[in-house]
Amino acid sequence: MIKKFVNNKLLNERPTQSVAAAALIISLAGVASRVLGLFRDRILAGQFGAGDTLDAYYAAFRIPDLMYNLMIVGALSAAFIPVFTELIAKKNEDEAWELSSGILSLQILITGVVSVILVVLAPWIMKLVTPGYTGAKMELTVTLTRIMFLSPFLLGISGIIGGALVSLKKFLIYSLAPIFYNAGIIVGALFFVKPFGPAGLAWGVVLGALLHLLVQYPAIKFSGFYFRPMFFDAWKNPSVRKVLRLMIPRTMTIAVSQINFTIITIFASTLAAGSLAVFNFANNIQSGPLGLFGVSFAIAVFPTLSAHAAKNEQDKFIHAFSRTFRQVLFFVIPLSVFLYVLRAQTVRVLLGTGKFNWDNTILTFTVLGFLTASLFAQSLLPLLTRAFYALQNTKTPLRITIVSETILLLAVALLIKPYGIYGLAAAFSISSILNMALLIIFLRKSLPNLDGKTITDSTIRIVGASLIGGAAAQLGKIIVGTQGELDTFLAVLRQLVVAGSMGLAAFCLASYYFKVKEFFQFTDSITKKIFKAKKMIGEDTAEVSGI
Repeated sequence: MIKKFVNNKLLNERPTQSVAAAALIISLAGVASRVLGLFRDRILAGQFGAGDTLDAYYAAFRIPDLMYNLMIVGALSAAFIPVFTELIAKKNEDEAWELSSGILSLQILITGVVSVILVVLAPWIMKLVTPGYTGAKMELTVTLTRIMFLSPFLLGISGIIGGALVSLKKFLIYSLAPIFYNAGIIVGALFFVKPFGPAGLAWGVVLGALLHLLVQYPAIKFSGFYFRPMFFDAWKNPSVRKVLRLMIPRTMTIAVSQINFTIITIFASTLAAGSLAVFNFANNIQSGPLGLFGVSFAIAVFPTLSAHAAKNEQDKFIHAFSRTFRQVLFFVIPLSVFLYVLRAQTVRVLLGTGKFNWDNTILTFTVLGFLTASLFAQSLLPLLTRAFYALQNTKTPLRITIVSETILLLAVALLIKPYGIYGLAAAFSISSILNMALLIIFLRKSLPNLDGKTITDSTIRIVGASLIGGAAAQLGKIIVGTQGELDTFLAVLRQLVVAGSMGLAAFCLASYYFKVKEFFQFTDSITKKIFKAKKMIGEDTAEVSGI
């Protein structure tokens, strides 16, 4: 049975035709990945606390992450997936696989050379990225950075393979890869630190990147992928040239947007020890809803948007965009409210162990409060930018990102001195909201009939229901808090669960009475799946008896 599942469900996965079904697959896998990610953060917090080691660890991600985003993510989101999808839609499968070989060849060659150069230059580069680090802390940061340069090389290969799977609408294996990535990091934290010291954390990241690649390769091979080395003549392929032409503005956009976290890293390095770790812990927590709904829905709808754009089906494009936009808000706005109301309990339950003390908790949940203010905007950015990319417009997001990053820099300069790490979080939120607003304004210029009336009506109803849910969660928090001192893990967990459940119940009731369209779409979808499952179980008795 296991062999049958692997062959039929994993290797020979059928294309997912529904955006909601694709998003569900990505979201469910994302839940597992996020749970592992939170477990990873709890291990790191308990072992090291918010101090120098984790500051160095998170700073070491900065340049390898930047390298991966510039060389791979830009090519995938803005260029490779739309062009590959277009070739598949036109039944030019051989040309599509030729394109994948060409892009993969360029990635291996360029990423490999750049990684070697950056390994040599790491000491000087990290002095620019972390000007506040000195002595042993700087040496550790450089060491971790050099090891982590192996990860963008591996993730680059995996990213292109994953992009092909997304284009083929085979989301299951693609969605499992991040789970294996986090599993590798956890293995490093649990088993590599003792023999290798803090460097074991970096080797765990490399292991995670390798697993990310290995889990996807059999599925793409089974789909018909073949690799033909084209290291020095890939540029002769017209589809490869089209990808390179489209990715240049996108790469510049990412380069500018990556300044977000680079700016945070630079300024956080000048603050008290643990500031960068605190920001990353808070950002990882609020990234849960962002990844589960903002990113997953955007990834799921991207091939659909690209196909509609390629066929010049504007009405269908707008319908898919509007529906996804509203679905993202339906999930993210109430979660933002609940996360703000229960931020202290959330941080304490997730990270409150070992060396992560109460002072670390206060800093983290305060930063989390500032970040949740812009969570709705952050969650819409992946969809908005992909809407432009599906239209093969990569220049407008670049210009908008430059403006928003300029605002970020100005806000940081004004807020960091009086407010420290809190000022960094506030500046980050201001920049994210501005970025979202400008993208919507300019997308409406390209598509005047963007279904704005429906989006506005749904947003108002969702916000109203979310505020009622948040008030109920606050009431639940007060009720449980009056029953005794909340000084144990179980007591805080009980408060979090009770208050959260009350908030969720109130939100659902309010959504029902406010007639939130997305609420009924969600419940109808769940109901249909339950009855469909029952029907399948009733009919497939042979499979049941076999089990």
